[in-house]
Amino acid sequence: MYDLLDPKNDFVFKRIFGSEENKDILLAFLNRTFLEAGEPPLTEIILMNPYTDKDSPRDKQSIFDIQARTVEGKLINIEMQLFNKYDNEKRTLYYWSKQYSSQLEKGQAYSKLRKCVTINILNFSILPNERYHSVFHLREDHSGIPFIDDMEIHIMELSKLGLQPIPNEGGLLNWLLFLKSEDTSNWEVLKMNEPHLGKAMTALEYLSQDAEARRLYEMRQKALHDEASMLEGAREEGSFKKAVEIARKMLAKGKDIEEIVEFSGLTVEEIERLKAH
Repeated sequence: MYDLLDPKNDFVFKRIFGSEENKDILLAFLNRTFLEAGEPPLTEIILMNPYTDKDSPRDKQSIFDIQARTVEGKLINIEMQLFNKYDNEKRTLYYWSKQYSSQLEKGQAYSKLRKCVTINILNFSILPNERYHSVFHLREDHSGIPFIDDMEIHIMELSKLGLQPIPNEGGLLNWLLFLKSEDTSNWEVLKMNEPHLGKAMTALEYLSQDAEARRLYEMRQKALHDEASMLEGAREEGSFKKAVEIARKMLAKGKDIEEIVEFSGLTVEEIERLKAH
């Protein structure tokens, strides 16, 4: 008998949701997500960074988020976060802005910019509300009119699912309960509610029986735990000083700023100042 791998591990999550053969799973998940935001369903999705064998925990350059584009050009980024890296709101805006601004090549008009959607699935809580799925847009405070529809941020907090009853119909909650995977006894009900979840469950079971996939999973799980411990240690031991030490070491090794921001917790501006001295 084998233990199921944790689908919240970003390596496993991308294997299930971010591969070409499972694109229908991703599409079904996205459509349930957008339905809750009052948006029309998608008919097709294009994976911009599909999973390949090069996406290995052994390669520090591997990206385990999922980047996709709709046929209309809307960009979607989905990231699974197992541990709290702190400053999540600023980190989310930073990566959203990178995705948005990177669309334009030199000399292109701003009209070429397309909507960017960020979906962060968190195994912890950051928002002071009871909702497990929160959706953010740019709107005017008093009238609620949209400034522009180009920004959309979804925060899904799996830690807030504890009091949710098992649904008796389709919807996003079924997908999030699968991802939380604390109780597999409800899987048959979830699968009846959301047929595409059956394929996701089969993919997870297959991966869990694959010796090489399990080895890579354990490697990634260790890296995630080490990263979480390093970040927690940085906060407990005079957090800023420790973060600066981490950033200096990473700069000396030629790491890029995005990776240093993620591992050290420092801002881009703080890292740029370290580079200048």
